[in-house]
Amino acid sequence: MNPDLERLIALQKLDSAAHDAQRRLAEGPEREKASAARLDASRQILAAAKQRLTENQNARRALEKDVALQQGRLSRFRDQLMEVKTNREYQAMQHEIETAQNGVKMAEEKVLERMLEADELTAIVKKAEAELAAEQKTMDADRAALTAETVELTAALERMAAERLTLVAAMDKKALAMFEQVARRRNGVAVAEARDGICTICHVRLRPQVFNSVRRNDAIIQCDTCNRILYFVQAPSAPATADSVSQTTP
Repeated sequence: MNPDLERLIALQKLDSAAHDAQRRLAEGPEREKASAARLDASRQILAAAKQRLTENQNARRALEKDVALQQGRLSRFRDQLMEVKTNREYQAMQHEIETAQNGVKMAEEKVLERMLEADELTAIVKKAEAELAAEQKTMDADRAALTAETVELTAALERMAAERLTLVAAMDKKALAMFEQVARRRNGVAVAEARDGICTICHVRLRPQVFNSVRRNDAIIQCDTCNRILYFVQAPSAPATADSVSQTTP
């Protein structure tokens, strides 16, 4: 293979890997922000669940006071029933007692409803607490992984930068200038594999004579359409079979 072509291929791999590393580093703050947003959402869900449970408890206490009030009225009416003198007064007091009994029954039913609702809300709170704890654990793990990845990517970028300097120093200046010009115009991708007569980046079929020249990998040839520098990967030779070995053995 042409030495400069080989270096250009290596340079493209380095630049593509560096671009990916830089992209991952740039995504770090957004990834952390998204993780924090999920944690905040879990906190809000838990806070809302606790608020509903608190409201339920307050309503239940108010209803229990109402039950006590209704029971107090009922007790007084029963005491007064013993003191009535006429049948009319007795019937009136019986009506008051019946009304107070209904009031007690309704208030107790509402208390029971709040108690059942409280059981459901308590379960919701516990679930929200568990989900918040899990989300916190996930965020801590993500943050640790992100920190480790940042260190690793930073070191990789420094290593690739050093490798690039060494590679560029040994490269023909015209070939390097061609690479950098195409890279600026083609989003950093200046080298492309030619396969089956096609440029694998722009997907345009090459002229037969151009593809035949590219197959030799002995010169720097550009795609007529996208101007990327082309190279060809030889297919691996098929492993020898037992039959083919026996046929070649004298």
